[in-house]
Amino acid sequence: MAEITEATNMETTPVENNNELALITPETQPKRRKKKSMVWEYFTIETVSAGCRRACCNRCKQSFAYSTGSKVAGTSHLKRHIAKGTCPALLRDQYNNQLTPYNPKTGGSEPRKRRYRSPSSPFIPFDQDRCRHEIARMIIMHGYPLHMVEHPGFIAFVQNLQPRFDKVSFNTVQGDCVATYLREKQSLMKLIEGIPGRVCLTLDMWTSNQTLGYVFITGHFIDFEWKLQSRVLNVIMEPYPDSDSALSHAVAACLSDWSLEGKLFSLTFNHPTSEAGLENLRPLLCTKNPLILNGQLLLGNCIARTLSSMAKDVLGAGHEIVKKIRDSVKYVKTSESHDEKFVQVKNQLQVPSEKSLILDNQTQWNTTYQMLAAASELKEVFNCLDTSDPDYKLAPSMEDWKVAEILCTFLKPLFDAASILTTTTNPTAITFFHEAWKIHADLGRSITNDDPFISNIAKSMLEKIDQYWKDCSLILAIAVVMDPRFKMKLVEFSFTKIFGEDAPTYIKIVDDGIHELFLEYVALPLPLTPTYTEEGNAGNNGKTDESQQGNLLSDQGLTDFDVYIMETSSQQMKSELDQYLEESLLPRVQEFDVLGWWKLNKMKYPTLSKMARDILSIPVSAAAPDSVFDIIIKQLDEYRSSLRPETVEALICAKDWLHYGSEESNALVKMEF
Repeated sequence: MAEITEATNMETTPVENNNELALITPETQPKRRKKKSMVWEYFTIETVSAGCRRACCNRCKQSFAYSTGSKVAGTSHLKRHIAKGTCPALLRDQYNNQLTPYNPKTGGSEPRKRRYRSPSSPFIPFDQDRCRHEIARMIIMHGYPLHMVEHPGFIAFVQNLQPRFDKVSFNTVQGDCVATYLREKQSLMKLIEGIPGRVCLTLDMWTSNQTLGYVFITGHFIDFEWKLQSRVLNVIMEPYPDSDSALSHAVAACLSDWSLEGKLFSLTFNHPTSEAGLENLRPLLCTKNPLILNGQLLLGNCIARTLSSMAKDVLGAGHEIVKKIRDSVKYVKTSESHDEKFVQVKNQLQVPSEKSLILDNQTQWNTTYQMLAAASELKEVFNCLDTSDPDYKLAPSMEDWKVAEILCTFLKPLFDAASILTTTTNPTAITFFHEAWKIHADLGRSITNDDPFISNIAKSMLEKIDQYWKDCSLILAIAVVMDPRFKMKLVEFSFTKIFGEDAPTYIKIVDDGIHELFLEYVALPLPLTPTYTEEGNAGNNGKTDESQQGNLLSDQGLTDFDVYIMETSSQQMKSELDQYLEESLLPRVQEFDVLGWWKLNKMKYPTLSKMARDILSIPVSAAAPDSVFDIIIKQLDEYRSSLRPETVEALICAKDWLHYGSEESNALVKMEF
């Protein structure tokens, strides 16, 4: 640059003075304003002729117009030459720099080079507040510790990335995270305030190393578009999680926080609760008769916990065999040479299995099942491994492999059912009516097996699924009734198979319960009953004067008539349910969208569709997808346990809400079986 400046300063310019050419030297030349544009790091001004100067690229030596007489061309075209990649010399330099590994300078006084900003990358001014906001979002979304902003490594990284950024403290970023939580909460409150139906809650009780309980409360509801939604609403710390009032206190706080009093339809929880605890919860439900359907609007038996408990029994029955196989898998997977020999033997034997060995996580039973299933398919390899690896002495016997296959036979239907909770966007009660019924029927056949090992496992499992069925089958059944492919027919068929001679009693409970529930919806206040009121003004802002006059007539002259119709036609409205039940079943289609069907038929069944909306939002599991297979109670980590309860709630809830975004989700909800 020094050479360029010198060359520029030493140039001579001929000028016309009194009709004579005078030569202006550096001593006599007037001082000019120093050029500040970045392009002059890449160009040199050259005088071509009298009054004509051109800018020459220092890299590729191309020349460009700069000035003619008093007219100056400017620098925009010079910037384009550098920034748009048209300079071949610069392109070569950039390519070479990409191939050169980064080598940080440890000393020296090399001057900093000014970098030209490409016009294609708009200039974004530094914003301290925006950076703090993004750090808070990052911590929330990825579960990073709040103290990371005070870690030396993070501070050094940020200072090198943007030296102008003022480092933030733990208290500052904690406040920023809470502020993010409050902003997202306002958006969610607007969504919940506008939902047309009721809300179902799930309660997932976590523990901590301080013996404190944390109740994770998730709300489930169907929105105006008939899409099933779920959001974590609260994480409430309960000092005495085993008390009779722990869950009811948490639910009452949630209802008050979100203004949901009178809108709670059902509760699903996975924490053992006494009868006194249930009595504390029942008054919080919005139904006039909280004992409707034998009180099963309180689902104290989470399906995920039931399946995990059954799987734990299966693995416990064969724990010695499981340990032998685990040791064999560990022998292979913890040594690269052992793994190579195992693969070599597998190829020699031409075993067709495509499964890979995995070492299980003993806190999640699905990994143990997958380990047993893969090892069972590769048992021939284990049996012959000692021929290639004399150090291997752990091969299970043929009897051991037989037991492992029995265990897998029992675990597979449990695994398939539980997987629905992790792979389906919104698993419903309809789905798990089928799953629970199939598992119950299979175990009923296995219990008569001549092999005492099989019959004993089946008996232990049957006791738990039978208890679940008795506790939850009625609420699952009314969800099935709301599916036009099944209605009461599937309930009658399945109950006959399971309850035998007692089936009529349970069928009557379902039939009476659904009719009683329907009467409650018939008796709702008039503005909530007609379907047209629900969607009333949504998207209809541009009404004509004629339509406004029609509404005016209805509001002023026919309101009393509507009341008269309600009072004199109660029997006719109750037949809306009977009409639905008497109509023929729809063909069974696996990808049938039951919510979409009710959306299309809400005009035909204005009251029943409202009841279906609430029933079909009932969740069957209180467990989060990542803890469906847990065989131990979830525990809040030590770091989060050290934070204030309000901060814990803000971090966990905001993470869930940011996953969905500020706007409500438009994902399709399909009913899968």
